Amino acid sequence: MTPPEAASKAAKLIGSQAALARLLRVRPPTVSQWCNGERPIPAPRAVQIETFTNGEVSRVELCPSFPWAVVAN
Repeated sequence: MTPPEAASKAAKLIGSQAALARLLRVRPPTVSQWCNGERPIPAPRAVQIETFTNGEVSRVELCPSFPWAVVAN
């Protein structure tokens, strides 16, 4: 799954892109840009999204370029 696909899945699980934006306290166009692949998802937001989706969308799927294995150790 690509990061935009993961962001779209998260938005659907939450209810909508607007609902996800409200939870994250970001503007709706930001979530739209994540879902369209126009903007990368920051690592801290990926962690929040993973939490809000109860792990159904992982931080690794949302932000694969971040060194998660290094941070976890």
